[in-house]
Order: sequence, then C-alpha cells, then structure tokens
Amino acid sequence: MLNLNAESHTQTLVEMAHQLCIAARTAPKARGRDFLVTGIVSGADKTRLADTMRDIARRDGVAFFERDAQNIDDSPVVVLIGTRKEVMGLPHCGYCGFEDCQKLSESGGVCAFNSGDLGIALGSAVSRAADLRLDNRIMYSVGKAAVELKLLGPDVSMAYGIPLSARGKNLFFDRG
Repeated sequence: MLNLNAESHTQTLVEMAHQLCIAARTAPKARGRDFLVTGIVSGADKTRLADTMRDIARRDGVAFFERDAQNIDDSPVVVLIGTRKEVMGLPHCGYCGFEDCQKLSESGGVCAFNSGDLGIALGSAVSRAADLRLDNRIMYSVGKAAVELKLLGPDVSMAYGIPLSARGKNLFFDRG
C-alpha cells in the first residue's frame, strides 16, 4: 500500500499546478500577444502571501481577505496568474473607455484586452483543475496581495490566485 505523506502530497499538487499554468499559457489571447505571467507558490512564499492578505484586511477594512488568507494557509499550493499592463494598439477600439490607446496609456489605465485575456486564461486553468479533480477557487484577494508583494514581477498590474487542495472536504465550500 502506498500512503502519501504531506511532502509527497504537496509535491503532487505542485506537479498538477504546472498543468494549470500550461492551460493558462495556451489559452487564446488578443492579437496573439502574450502578456500573461504565471507562478506557483508554496512554503514560505505562501505564508508571506497569506500574511499580506491579513495585513490588507486590517489596513483596508476588508474582512473577507482574512477569511481567504485562512484558505491559503490550509492549501498546500497556490497558482498565480497575472497580466502585464500593455496596450494592444487596436484602431477604433475604445473598449477601455478611452478614445484610443495613447489616452489609455497616459491615464495609467488597463487595456480591456489584458483583462479579457486574463479571464480566459483563468477559465482554462480552473477547467484543468476540474479535470484533475482538484478543489480550487479563483480569488481576487490572493492576486491583490501577490501584486503588492510583486511575486509575479514588478510589471504585473493585475493578478488572481487559485489555491489548490485535495482533501476529503472542499476547503472553498461553505466558507461562511
């Protein structure tokens, strides 16, 4: 009989997390331009991420960051998916709410296609997690803390986190 200990359990989840990152990477992107950045966090980096979420909860008065931080503590592995802030340079677009890409860039805003591509990539990643029967949840709060910590690099302006778990009960269900 093979009994997975905590270390091999985490290692297996890390290997599966790589598959989520590949699913995100191969998702369709506007004009074929790839501004996505992915990462996998566990161990000390994951603890730092959860601690930053708690700091944000206290600093900004958003209690659900504290609840989500507990989910991060309880998950062995977290996948991060973010996007760099780049404009597409499409003529006559305006989806971002600005007249053109130059005005968007001057304002410091985010291109609508960056957000759209990120959403499609997240959907591909959690679809792969479902294929692997991994409990998961897309969390904006995790991404916010990851951006503050610059875990995906200094040029990533928007990110989400996907904590992963494989237990007898889904950590992300009935969270209160």
